[in-house]
Amino acid sequence: MVVLNLLANKFTINLVTINTRTMMGSAKPHSGQCRCVLTEDKKRTLVKNGKDSLDICRVVNGMWQTKGGWGRIDQDNAVDAMLRYADAGLCTFDMADIYGPAEDLYGIFINQVRRERPPELLENVRGLTKWVPPPVKMTSSFVKESINVSRKRMDVACLDMLQFHWWDYSNPGYLDALKHLTDLKEEGKIKTVALTNFDTERLQIILENEIPVVSNQKMAELCQLTGVKLITYGTVMGGLLSERFLDTNLAIPFAAPPLNTPSLQKYKRMIDAWGGWSLFQVLLRTLKKIAFKHGVSIPTVAVKYILDQPAVAGSMIGVRLGLAEHIQDTNAVFSLALDEEDVSSIQEVSKKGKDLLRVIGDCGDEYRRA
Repeated sequence: MVVLNLLANKFTINLVTINTRTMMGSAKPHSGQCRCVLTEDKKRTLVKNGKDSLDICRVVNGMWQTKGGWGRIDQDNAVDAMLRYADAGLCTFDMADIYGPAEDLYGIFINQVRRERPPELLENVRGLTKWVPPPVKMTSSFVKESINVSRKRMDVACLDMLQFHWWDYSNPGYLDALKHLTDLKEEGKIKTVALTNFDTERLQIILENEIPVVSNQKMAELCQLTGVKLITYGTVMGGLLSERFLDTNLAIPFAAPPLNTPSLQKYKRMIDAWGGWSLFQVLLRTLKKIAFKHGVSIPTVAVKYILDQPAVAGSMIGVRLGLAEHIQDTNAVFSLALDEEDVSSIQEVSKKGKDLLRVIGDCGDEYRRA
């Protein structure tokens, strides 16, 4: 199952493990410790394991687009857009220290929420950030100073989630960094520690070292085995999974919208590796048929399909703050119910493509091979 299932298996970001005790080569399911509980309106989910827990909106607002390459971001317009998303119940934002002004925008936004919104909204807002350090020695002081930068930029005493990324697996310093991050969690400076773009092998090593992480990317089978939960990214493939690209031919000049953003270019390469543009059009037509049946859009169907996958706690959708909004489509996800016929038709097309885990590799390999 690919392209859509690829999103649930490869492009996933947060695994919720929290105090997992898994020995490499002998992973066993948890005895009910790790739980993912939906709220009544199905908008939020609480992932809980032992003392650690975090409740998030099931659709996460991804802020990679603030880094540049999607259009100029105006600070005031961006913060106003964040407030509109939050007011609509879409209160979870994902960012990174390397996403340009993302953390700073969140800091301005959260202060405005504190001043101008009721306490109930502030209690529901979540800021998930990533730390992508250089491959230097991971001392306690270096890790602490780095995390303090994010805390200051986001204007929070405690980070809701710190997602850790590591480029070079030949350098085992990632284990030292995670141990220091765990110490900061115990000090109350981080609520939950997570991973981003770690592959299955390294995840197993981390779990073997009894390091409590709450999320990562991909490895659905391991996550189901260990009770870890996933937050997916790339769920609408930068906008390729939409009516905008339905019945278009990229081989003809000006016959399709330009692939003029980093995300469109990235996921177009994934489509080429999976089965090409013609097969992708078959998938889009299938999704459009389902969308018409339920009175929703193609992206809404795609997101709901991913949220319904085992081990998926939430799904990330990029937001072009101040440039475009999809609040209505996003909220439609929570009331959409895909039936067996819908799911079967998507799976029938998906399985016609190649297994991208074999073609591209494990989680994050597309970056490490570049």
